[in-house]
Amino acid sequence: MAFLLLAVTTKEEPKNWTSSCQPLKEMAQIKKLIKAPKFKNQEFNILDFGAKADGKTLNSEAFKKAIETCNNKGGGKVIVPSGVFLTGPIYLKSNVNLHLKEGATILFSQNPKDYPIVLTRWEGMDCMNYSPQIYAYGEKNIAITGNGTINGNADKKHWWPWKGRKQYGWKEGMTNQTAARDSLHKLMKQKLDPRKRIFGEGHYLRPYMIQPYNCKNLLISGVSLLDSPMWFVSPVMCENVTIEKVRIDSEGPNTDGCDPDACKNVLIKDCYLNTGDDCIAIKSGRDEDGRDYKKPAENHIIEGCEMKNGHGGIVIGSEIAGGAKNIYAVNCKMDSKNLDRVLRVKTSSSRGGTIENIFLKDITVGSYGESAIHFNMFYENPGNFMPVIRNIWVENLNIEKGGEYAIWVNAYKESPIENLTIVNCNFNGIKTPLKIDNVKNIKIENVSINGEIFKYVAKQKK
Repeated sequence: MAFLLLAVTTKEEPKNWTSSCQPLKEMAQIKKLIKAPKFKNQEFNILDFGAKADGKTLNSEAFKKAIETCNNKGGGKVIVPSGVFLTGPIYLKSNVNLHLKEGATILFSQNPKDYPIVLTRWEGMDCMNYSPQIYAYGEKNIAITGNGTINGNADKKHWWPWKGRKQYGWKEGMTNQTAARDSLHKLMKQKLDPRKRIFGEGHYLRPYMIQPYNCKNLLISGVSLLDSPMWFVSPVMCENVTIEKVRIDSEGPNTDGCDPDACKNVLIKDCYLNTGDDCIAIKSGRDEDGRDYKKPAENHIIEGCEMKNGHGGIVIGSEIAGGAKNIYAVNCKMDSKNLDRVLRVKTSSSRGGTIENIFLKDITVGSYGESAIHFNMFYENPGNFMPVIRNIWVENLNIEKGGEYAIWVNAYKESPIENLTIVNCNFNGIKTPLKIDNVKNIKIENVSINGEIFKYVAKQKK
């Protein structure tokens, strides 16, 4: 009995990697856990359910009937053939693979009245709002595959002006999301039941493109995604997620590319991301909604991806109150003067949570804007929940034409960044090598900045 008690109460000790062999071994073990779902060998063509490929007819009912029939008959592929199919939001059911053939385009409606109200997560806060364009809740074994295109149909006249910025089509006197966003913050602070936080029509909170919520066994493969109203791909509290060979392209407001939120066992592989915000951002809920669910972002692998424009290439936060652990990124490429940062970790004391075990290796960067390695504990308003960031390893980060900083850290004195290791890296074109505030146990080894080996001497406390 004493042994059993010990096993229950013993907490896992924080890691402190001493070589890249350790995280590489961990990554290989996690990769074995992530398996794409398989589907029954039968097909259901949306044309057989009344769909019309004229880009004008609203095909919401045809998609619904095809998916429900596929689900009722044990699953398989719902086929979207070549052509342009206008539709409202699509709800994916268990054991259904929505498959887009070459030349197929799903074009989403620009009319908010076509979007039902569902339980969704918006900027890390749960609420009843417009359905994501592709949505599922509590489903298993679902996929979006093929070589076709999913077009969110957002532009400077539809969806994007709701941001409230003139560069995205908003004009003085037009409505925007500000009041609703502030209201949602207040309801979250009050811990009101998310199903009673009702938004939708008249509130101007933009829908996401793809958001499975509380689902298991997901695959998104091969498709091209264009012009989402807001975040593109954001599974929430999902497990066993594979996102591969997806091409994402949009420079609208907050058009993050891939934002898994409080998910476990996630593989993002061989994707192309050109975005109006963060390319890949790992999240686990904002403030109360992140802390109360107690679901961290856990076991994420980013491999072979290419990032262009965006606020950050590989990002953790800022909605990260549930914490994040075991995040690995290898063999990625980034290159754009409009890419602000390479690795970005952003949080605050209104979030709290522990961010730990972050590993980057073999990252090639042509150019970027602000900082290559960036930690910020003061991203938004302060609160009473001190964040923790620890055990970060960056190896073989090679930058051809850098930006303002190589390494930028702004942390609390009471909670410094712990165990930051940067080895075998080359930074070129850097204006200011370091801007560091509060780091404990930093190791910079065999690092070249502007062609010279950089010698870092930590400040000694008196």
